[in-house]
Amino acid sequence: MEMSQSMKTLFVNPPSFEGFDGGAGSRYQARREIRSFWYPTWLAQPAAMVPGSRLIDAPPDGLTVEEVAPLAKDYELVVMHTSTPSFHNDAKFAARLKQENPDVMVGMVGAHVGVLPLESMKAAPAVDWMALGEFDHICLDIASHKPLEETPGIIFRRGSSIEYTPKRPTLEDMDSLPTVIEVYKRDLTVENYFIGYLRHPYLSLYTGRGCRSKCTFCLWPQTVGGHVYRVRSVASVEAEMTLAKKYFPQVREFFFDDDTFTDDLPRAEEIARRLGRLGLTWSCNAKAIVPRKTLEIMKANGLRLLLVGYESGNQQILNNIKKGVRLDIARRFSRDCRELGITVHGTFIVGLPGETTETIRETIRFACEVEPETIQVSLAAPYPGTELFRQAQEQGWLSIQSDGLVDDHGIQAAALNYPHLSSTVIFNSLDEFYRRFYFRPRKMISLFGGMLRDPQVMKRRLREGAEFFKFLRERKNPHAEGVDAKIPAAVG
Repeated sequence: MEMSQSMKTLFVNPPSFEGFDGGAGSRYQARREIRSFWYPTWLAQPAAMVPGSRLIDAPPDGLTVEEVAPLAKDYELVVMHTSTPSFHNDAKFAARLKQENPDVMVGMVGAHVGVLPLESMKAAPAVDWMALGEFDHICLDIASHKPLEETPGIIFRRGSSIEYTPKRPTLEDMDSLPTVIEVYKRDLTVENYFIGYLRHPYLSLYTGRGCRSKCTFCLWPQTVGGHVYRVRSVASVEAEMTLAKKYFPQVREFFFDDDTFTDDLPRAEEIARRLGRLGLTWSCNAKAIVPRKTLEIMKANGLRLLLVGYESGNQQILNNIKKGVRLDIARRFSRDCRELGITVHGTFIVGLPGETTETIRETIRFACEVEPETIQVSLAAPYPGTELFRQAQEQGWLSIQSDGLVDDHGIQAAALNYPHLSSTVIFNSLDEFYRRFYFRPRKMISLFGGMLRDPQVMKRRLREGAEFFKFLRERKNPHAEGVDAKIPAAVG
C-alpha cells in the first residue's frame, strides 16, 4: 500500500497520572509500588501495519496533555488506547484533540470500550469510533479510508445516532502480523521502560494471544484475547528475536508477555532452544504447574525468571476463581525453580471471593514458604467484562463504581466489600502482606546479598526501596481512618 493511500495516523497511550501503566495489556492499570512501565505492544502492532504512522507512549516518556494534544493538528486519525481506570480522563483528552483539530477522526481501543461500547460512546462524545475486540485490522481498515459503516467490529457515530457494524472474526494467522520491533526502534525509548524484577533495560513482546486458563478475574482473555492460545510460528519468533538483538544491543533481558507462555510446552521448549542459540537472556509468564523437564530445557537455554501468578495460598479460593492450580503442585514447581536456579517473581491477590482474615494470613504464610525472589500484591479488581465483575454485581460486593478502581493518584482502591470482610481490611492487608514477606531476616539477608554482589543492583534496589516506602505512605494517607483495621495475629 502506498503511503499516500493511508490517513496520517497517530497511535497514542494518553498522558495520565504519574506512573500510570495503562499500556500493559490492561493487566495492572494502576501505579505500581516502584516505577514500572510495560511496552505498549497492543498499540505498536497496528502502528506497524499502518504506513507512515507514529506511536506516542506518553506516561513513560513523561509527556503532558499540553505536549501531546497539539500534535492532533498534524494528523487525520488518532487512535487512543484506553482502560477502565483511565477512561474518563481519556475521554477528556479526546475532546482536547478535537479542540486542536476539529477535523481529526478519533478512535478508542482497549478492553473497556469493547465491553461497554454504548456507554463509552455516550460518555466520550468526541470519539468517532471504538473497537469491539481485537483492533489491529480495524485500525488498518480505517486508516486506509474504509468507511466506518463498512468496517467490521466497531461501534461508530453516524450523524446523531450510534451504530454497530457486524462482528469481525478472530485473527487466526498470527504470522500475518508484522513485527513490532521496527516501531519500538522508531518511536520508543527502551531506557524509559522499567520493571522491578527484570534487568534494565528490558524489552517485552508477545509470541501469541489468548490463554487457556479460565481465571475469573483476568481481563484480557475474557474480553479481547480469548481462551484459545493463538501463536506465531517458532521460526517467526526466532526471526523477531534475531532482529531485536541486532536493533537493541543494550537490552539485558527479553520478556515474553503472552498470558501464559508455557500453555504449549513443546513450543515453549523449541523456542527456548532457538533463544539459547541466539545467546539471549529471557523471561516469561508461567503457571505454577510447569514440569521439571521443561524448566530444565528453558533454564539451559537462557531463561532467567518466571512471572508466576500464585494469587492465593488457599485452595478453596483458587477453586473459586477457577485458577486450575493445586497448591501441592505449586509448591513442587517452586522447589524445582529454586533447585534449578530460576528466579521467580510471584504475584498475589487479596480480596478474592471467599477471602477472610485467616485466608489472607494463609496466603502470606504460603508466599513465605514458596519464597519467590520478589512479589507483587494486588487488590482484587473486578473489571467490567470479567466473571468476577458479574459475580460482584450479582452478590452486591461492589463497594465502588468500576471507574473508581484507582484513586486520583493512581493507587489501586479496594473495590470489593464482603459481609464478613470489609474493603478497609482488604485495603490494609496489602501493606501487611508486603511487610511480613520482605521484613523477614532471611529475605532481607538475601536481598542485601544480591546488592553487595552487584553495584548496579545496589543502586537500583536503593532507588526502588525509596519508591516502595513512598508508595506505602501515599496509599495509607487517604485511608487514614481505617489504619486500625489490620489483619490480626502474626504469620506463623
